[in-house]
Amino acid sequence: MCGIVAYIGNREACPIIIKGLKRLEYRGYDSAGIALVNGNLNVYKQKGKVSDLEEFLADKNTSGTVGMGHTRWATHGEPNNTNAHPHYSQSGNLAIIHNGIIENYESLKKELLKRGYVFKSDTDSEVFIHFIEDIQKNNQCTIEEAVRLALHEVIGAYAIVIISKDNPRKLVAARKGSPLVVGIGKDEFLLASDATPIIEYTRDVVYINDYEIVTIDDGKLTVKTIEDVLQSPYVHKLEMELESIEKGGFDHFMLKEIFEQPKSIRDTLRGRVKSEINRVMLGGVRDLEDTLVNADRIIIIACGTSWHAGLVAEYMFEEYARIPVEVEYASEFRYRNPVIKEGDVVIAISQSGETADTLAAIELAKSKGAIIFGVCNVVGSSIARATNAGAYTHAGPEIGVASTKAFTAQITVLLMMALIIAKRKGTVSDSKYRQLLIEIEKLPEKVEEALTEADKIKYIASLFKDAKNFLYLGRGYNFPVALEGALKLKEISYIHAEGYPAAEMKHGPIALIDEEMPVVFIATKDSTYDKIVSNIQEVRARRGRVIAIVTKGDDYIKEMAEFVIEVPSTPEVLVPIVAVVPLQILAYHIAVMRGCNVDQPRNLAKSVTVE
Repeated sequence: MCGIVAYIGNREACPIIIKGLKRLEYRGYDSAGIALVNGNLNVYKQKGKVSDLEEFLADKNTSGTVGMGHTRWATHGEPNNTNAHPHYSQSGNLAIIHNGIIENYESLKKELLKRGYVFKSDTDSEVFIHFIEDIQKNNQCTIEEAVRLALHEVIGAYAIVIISKDNPRKLVAARKGSPLVVGIGKDEFLLASDATPIIEYTRDVVYINDYEIVTIDDGKLTVKTIEDVLQSPYVHKLEMELESIEKGGFDHFMLKEIFEQPKSIRDTLRGRVKSEINRVMLGGVRDLEDTLVNADRIIIIACGTSWHAGLVAEYMFEEYARIPVEVEYASEFRYRNPVIKEGDVVIAISQSGETADTLAAIELAKSKGAIIFGVCNVVGSSIARATNAGAYTHAGPEIGVASTKAFTAQITVLLMMALIIAKRKGTVSDSKYRQLLIEIEKLPEKVEEALTEADKIKYIASLFKDAKNFLYLGRGYNFPVALEGALKLKEISYIHAEGYPAAEMKHGPIALIDEEMPVVFIATKDSTYDKIVSNIQEVRARRGRVIAIVTKGDDYIKEMAEFVIEVPSTPEVLVPIVAVVPLQILAYHIAVMRGCNVDQPRNLAKSVTVE
């Protein structure tokens, strides 16, 4: 989950790398470091954030037009200056940055210790660079050949970049299971974990595939497989805009991304939903339409917030397309022996398209003959390339670690899928189908209306910022929303929170209710409204403090709840997209008031590219 960036060209490398690391800091922020070639190979690193590294560099020699940097999310070894990347080889002639995990590093380390190698850090990455140097020394070969031979021996995931004091105009990089992008500029190249550090300098990028090795030598880019087969990389044009990865006047990326949801939903819908001609179009679905329509079941695999989007989709597919759906944590699915029949449809959901567990689950499902459909946000990502077909959400870059606009965009895409299948199968009436398309087109405006409650939500947050626990309750489509609301609060404010189906409250959680317990109900007017009202009364009878998300104009719940937050009237299937917005805002303000780092919550990173 670390972020890596490298530069080779004619400009001073250090400012470019530092700026790139700041844009990648959402991937990890335990420590950061930089390596520069300027006659010597100088490595500087510091525990903490990129700003701490920047301060440390103030009196250092940072000249050089070749360099690389790393911002770390710790796996092997605690966050400190020694375990920070880059890591030197034994001789000091090579340095490495690494995103991933080397699973067999202990056995490699034992062999290297026998040969006299000395290790300064606790990391698997230092083992990696020593191993590469050992191969290079014993085989009298080039760096790229040593990397190729090493990759036949290492087990795990990696995106690496290596620079050499003896070959100052060369960079060698490789990937397996961790993302790597090469930007091609005028007489310069950039390498990074994603395109955010690259977009300022060039729009021409190459997405490196698994088991490929990149060599940039004297201004020439070469890509080969680890079997030494020359590749002809395809150059993509980035569509991202630079301003999309800046805060744009907001205090935090998370707040910006919450308020971007009307736009991100509009972008997700653009060209896909046309109520005037009664049609939904998704290119990826068209490619697999017969398979989807005839599927006996759908399995959805995802992690975290994407898993919650999958739970909402389960209700959608079963209600409208009448296909049985199972929603699985990818991290559990991959380690079971799941029953998958040839022709089963697996929908993989991931914001980044790089989630390690989801990628592994995809490979497992493919090996059993399943058809894989991907839903992700990042163009050119690993999941987009590993699936049989798919749909991008078009939510735009999401920098805040706590996912917000990706969630609502994912649900929007999944609903479009369900309706396309339902229409083809005849499991939804023409009138209902058209009504839903009209309502879907209104979603951006309804989310905008939900955002107008922000000041009220901020006031509520000020009253509950010191709470020790929260309970979130919902029914039907709103049960996954309760889970997502609780997750948002946990991950950015560090308050313990749980989401439950409201009916399950009597089966245990009601024991927690007292005058100190805030209980958030998603209580919009839908088919379970009377039941949720009863649940609210049960909490009030036990002196719990009720915060209710209600349909605008609902005076009945207003009489019994301590606080209400209104959202516009919306069809039941669309309510999650609107009702989650106040919960995102509530979590944001509570976290800010508690002094938490909203965009970079402790122990977390945006893209979980390791197990």
